[in-house]
Amino acid sequence: MLPITPEAVRASFVNASRRELADMTVPDLDAVVWDDLTFLGWRDPKTARRAYTVVPTLDGDLVGILFRQAEASPRSRAQCSWCQDVKLPNDVVFYAAKRSGSSGRKGNTVGTLVCQDFQCSRNVRTTPPPAYEGYDVEAARLRRMEDLQLRVAAFAAEV
Repeated sequence: MLPITPEAVRASFVNASRRELADMTVPDLDAVVWDDLTFLGWRDPKTARRAYTVVPTLDGDLVGILFRQAEASPRSRAQCSWCQDVKLPNDVVFYAAKRSGSSGRKGNTVGTLVCQDFQCSRNVRTTPPPAYEGYDVEAARLRRMEDLQLRVAAFAAEV
């Protein structure tokens, strides 16, 4: 992912009100290792159950998404819909996002199971164990990174 500014972060949101954007806490973008990210995601330290992502689309645009975490947790160990990592070192929660435009103003939402603190970029970059002799683990890692980008961009398009 290419580096972005706090102004670009705030301008990218498609499903947040002006008030929600004013209340948003933008993380320290100078501390971000951009080469290690497929998308930028963070939880709001001021507001419980609120989280944000900024997703680069396949067209090169940025789409910011405001999420609300569901109060109930999945009954069993859930798999992240974005990174699809089967050996998750973190919790997966259900996030809902208002749709953009008039549909979102009418209350329509879309939801997904995602790593609680958006560790998907890190999860797909870990080298997978070899599935069989001669298995190209680096090619598998690159494919997982590409698949994450496609799934996240598809979700952003749904919003």
